[in-house]
Amino acid sequence: MKKVNLALIGATGLVGATVLQVLSERKLPINNFYAYSSEKSAGSLVSLGGDLHKVMELTEENLDRDINIAIFCTGAEISEKFVPLLTRKGCAVIDNSSHYRMDKTVPLVVAEVNPEDVKWHKGIIANPNCSTIQAVVALNPLKNKYGLKRVVYSTYQSVSGAGSAGIEDLKNGSNHTFPQGISHNLIPQIDDFLDSGYTKEEMKMINETKKILHQEDLKVTATTVRVPVFCAHCESINIELEKSFDIDEVKAVLESSPGIIVKDDIEKGRYPTPRDAAGSDSVYLGRIRRDESLENGLNIWCVADNLRKGAATNAVQTLELLINSDRQAGGIE
Repeated sequence: MKKVNLALIGATGLVGATVLQVLSERKLPINNFYAYSSEKSAGSLVSLGGDLHKVMELTEENLDRDINIAIFCTGAEISEKFVPLLTRKGCAVIDNSSHYRMDKTVPLVVAEVNPEDVKWHKGIIANPNCSTIQAVVALNPLKNKYGLKRVVYSTYQSVSGAGSAGIEDLKNGSNHTFPQGISHNLIPQIDDFLDSGYTKEEMKMINETKKILHQEDLKVTATTVRVPVFCAHCESINIELEKSFDIDEVKAVLESSPGIIVKDDIEKGRYPTPRDAAGSDSVYLGRIRRDESLENGLNIWCVADNLRKGAATNAVQTLELLINSDRQAGGIE
């Protein structure tokens, strides 16, 4: 069987390390593996399936390898500079940064929601924002069954969403990463503010939701909040559906949908928390109830590991889609 030559850019960061873990668990057909980082981490070793690989500095010269697919776990500036270098050589790129997400020529893919969009990529596939990924996994089966009219997001996002520096701030009670100290605090600001009063994070959720669900007319608003939790993002999602619904049927629809675990028994105090989701690839849903304030209104509580499903696992799932697509096209046997 022909195998993939895979590059991981940003291999020593928080998301990159999680990608390595997910790749090791899923045992994909990888032949040659190349790990890249900044100059600071170059020369260190990373493990993939028990095999150690020396990390190379990310330079144009070092990218001159026989790479079929690359996963970028870097910021937008790095992706903007280096992704085109690989795509010009015929390499397919899965990019975790925000740079290409709203490019109309680039598919924005969540494996459980719009896997078919992988087929029209032109060299680049974007990985959505972590908070968007878990939300659309929950929304998509409701869209398919009842139709969506309006979505209101209120998020409670862990410090790992800001990388290792965010984790260190919470561990040490320091204040190097966030607008204010995160210890014993909530911060209603993630990323910079725009002239509208929304943050960039909020607009990412709004715009990405519409693109992934292929519903540009969907009304979406968001308030995103950083909370003193190490891992997993929580979201209160208020939804106005197009059609009437039975609440038990809604729960059944969600329970039968891929990537979702429903934990919803309020009599026993069962509902998802970050502890449930940490280390898992599933999206956990609970507190599923009718919103009595409007017709066809619904409330759900949504929790997922932002490093795994919200970043690394979704990228690896996209890699699997690419491999299977290439096999069907005769590119990989």
